[in-house]
Amino acid sequence: MKAEELVEIDLHGKTSIADTMIIASGRSHRHVAAIAERLLQVLKDRGFGPLRVEGLPAADWVLIDAGDLILHIFRPEVRSFYNLEKMWGADRPYERLAG
Repeated sequence: MKAEELVEIDLHGKTSIADTMIIASGRSHRHVAAIAERLLQVLKDRGFGPLRVEGLPAADWVLIDAGDLILHIFRPEVRSFYNLEKMWGADRPYERLAG
């Protein structure tokens, strides 16, 4: 579905909510929804479940919780506003100090 700016974040040791977070962007509401719907179908076909989905009707930010895998699909301006890469990435200041 041509998702853009894919980022995979390893969550091991950072939280117990999941092992991996994937963040991607779509160019428009329609593109975000299409990416999310395709991912839902692929995840179901591969045996992930039960899947929990938030935000699909508005398609500004769609969250797919597949248990050990969390996927976020954003419109670019929403992605930059929430900046999850900075929040969950390895460049968090307290992680540098703790290491």
